[in-house]
Amino acid sequence: MDSGDDMLDMYSGEDDFYSDDYKDSDNDDDDDDDDGEPDYGFVEEDADDSAMIASHRSQKNYCVLREEDIHRHQVDDIERVSVVLSITEVEASILLRHYHWSVGKVHDEWFADEERVRNTVGILENPVVPPSDDDTELTCGICFDSYPPENIVSVSCGHPFCTTCWTGYISTTINDGPGCLMLRCPDPSCLAAVGHDMVDKLASGEDKEKYNRYFLRSYIEDNRKMKWCPAPGCDYAIDFVAGSGNFDVSCLCSFSFCWNCTEESHRPVDCSTVSKWILKNSAESENMNWILANSKPCPRCKRPIEKNQGCMHMTCTPPCKYEFCWLCLGAWMDHGERTGGFYACNRYEVAKQEGQYDETERRREMAKNSLERYTHYYERWASNQTSRQKAMTDLQQLQTHNLERLSDKQCTPESQLKFILEAWLQIIECRRVLKWTYAYGYYLPDHEHAKRVFFEYLQGEAESGLERLHQCVEKDLLQFLNAEGPSKDFNDFRTKLAGLTSVTKNYFENLMKALENGLADVDSHAACSSKSTSSKSTGCSSKTRGKGKGSSRTG
Repeated sequence: MDSGDDMLDMYSGEDDFYSDDYKDSDNDDDDDDDDGEPDYGFVEEDADDSAMIASHRSQKNYCVLREEDIHRHQVDDIERVSVVLSITEVEASILLRHYHWSVGKVHDEWFADEERVRNTVGILENPVVPPSDDDTELTCGICFDSYPPENIVSVSCGHPFCTTCWTGYISTTINDGPGCLMLRCPDPSCLAAVGHDMVDKLASGEDKEKYNRYFLRSYIEDNRKMKWCPAPGCDYAIDFVAGSGNFDVSCLCSFSFCWNCTEESHRPVDCSTVSKWILKNSAESENMNWILANSKPCPRCKRPIEKNQGCMHMTCTPPCKYEFCWLCLGAWMDHGERTGGFYACNRYEVAKQEGQYDETERRREMAKNSLERYTHYYERWASNQTSRQKAMTDLQQLQTHNLERLSDKQCTPESQLKFILEAWLQIIECRRVLKWTYAYGYYLPDHEHAKRVFFEYLQGEAESGLERLHQCVEKDLLQFLNAEGPSKDFNDFRTKLAGLTSVTKNYFENLMKALENGLADVDSHAACSSKSTSSKSTGCSSKTRGKGKGSSRTG
């Protein structure tokens, strides 16, 4: 017979699921903690640790692009297409915009059927209206005035329009928004594309600036492997390499988000769970659940009423003024000492024991339980978010003021105090992970009892280790900040904090892997345990039968 305690025991021995990295750094000289808590022993930081951390963090599957980087990539793609297809850069930019800035797609479509691509995109090889050979005046297709040839402009189709009408047409389209990038010939029946050369030639300075902004942003917004950082006011973009399985992205503005759903980074929870959790936090359904759990409808006018005093005698607000019992919703005139008085209702209690109270009451009980469960997880989710924001503020305070002060007091270069910054960064990351484990726990199915027990055990250990690290960097550091001069204990503090940071990092990385794997180890260990129990039971029964036969022969 397996139980939750048996399962926890499997993971609490020498082969602890989350202790391999720590054990590698431990020596046999270290003693176990007497209080039975996880051993977050302190390890000496190797000389190459900093280089190893930097190397590990540099292995990213994305690249942050500034505006000048975006412009350079855009120009490079245009030039590449122009050279390969032997077309102008204006025509290359029109092609790339149409095919969402995919150079490979442009090449494939062009070499498959050039004529079809030209007609679809609007890059005409031959003009629809042949050019005039003489110097006779031409009629503008918009204002129908006659102009000399130098005042008439046309695109690849050859339809003639005066510069004034072109300027007004382009300006109106640009002010309508990014749709100006797909500008076509003003002739309603013509699909010839208008390139940025016409905008540079005829638009005003303000309109040119808007068009260039739209043109630059289209390189990110139409590109499937690039996205803008969703942080407010951030102008950086992310070039992402798909296929790594990890969607976490950190922008240069310090905002971290998920590439897949553009919400804040939420490992180990998947995007669909985050979407459901955020919707639940903001949905009206929670308000209705609260109303259902904490109010009851007046039996006469049906308006919801919240109980705000101790007794069960309720009086509806005017004009109804109906008096009734809060528990059984019966008329108050039928109540008195025989029904339990002001603070009880025997009729309700008897009906409840007999299972006679109606479906509305059952729904109210269910809503109350659901609301209490949601509140439990939401409060802890929000609490870790608050702690994370406070840690970010403390880190900023350390970088701007306290680091220099600590360096002066302990006579230590700031370059040798990076272990404190690493600790704060680890706390910020762990608070984020711990926050989302509560969303994970909320949606963990109730029938998977073994997983829930193991998950809560892992979550509790994570909280314990993180609190120990947070307390060390937040409170233990104060004695060195407030010291009059260098302290001989500072090196011990360095060793302790570096060790806690390393162990906490390893634990949380393994925790994320386990949750992302759906706690599959619980199922495998449960299967092994059941097989082991079955074999033991079979062995015991065989031995018992053997002894029985032996005793009968002896007798």
